Amino acid sequence: MSGLFLVNILLAAAWGAVTGSFSVVNLAFGFVLGLGALYLIREQINTGGYFRRASRVIGLILLFLYELVMSAWRVARIVIRPKLDLNPGFIAFPLTVESDFEIALLANLITLTPGTLSVDVSEDRKVLYIHCIDVPDPEGTIADIRNGFERKIMEAFH
Repeated sequence: MSGLFLVNILLAAAWGAVTGSFSVVNLAFGFVLGLGALYLIREQINTGGYFRRASRVIGLILLFLYELVMSAWRVARIVIRPKLDLNPGFIAFPLTVESDFEIALLANLITLTPGTLSVDVSEDRKVLYIHCIDVPDPEGTIADIRNGFERKIMEAFH
């Protein structure tokens, strides 16, 4: 899997060299072109798993962007209300993800989402402590994270 990602990056770099531009946009376009080239020869080089993983990672990115917009909207509504009626608090999120990468990714996605902040991970790496600006239903928040970010991370990286 990672070998094909490296090939895709090399194809993007080759595209940058051929076009004479190493701008982020041009390299991203080269990456997409490389992805298309690898897709065309997927049966010959057995790249099916690479494309499944890529689609799952894209799903995770889209979920993050959706959650980013929705949580920014919720925080904006909180800020402009004349009366602050908040239930801030900490929640202990029991982790299903196990690797350091997955835990760090989950913690960072939560922290990058407005209104939440990953504070700490337990010594045994089984619990992630999260501060929420407004958490009227801690169990609902835990379920949202489990069925959202954590599920998508597990789909993409397992």
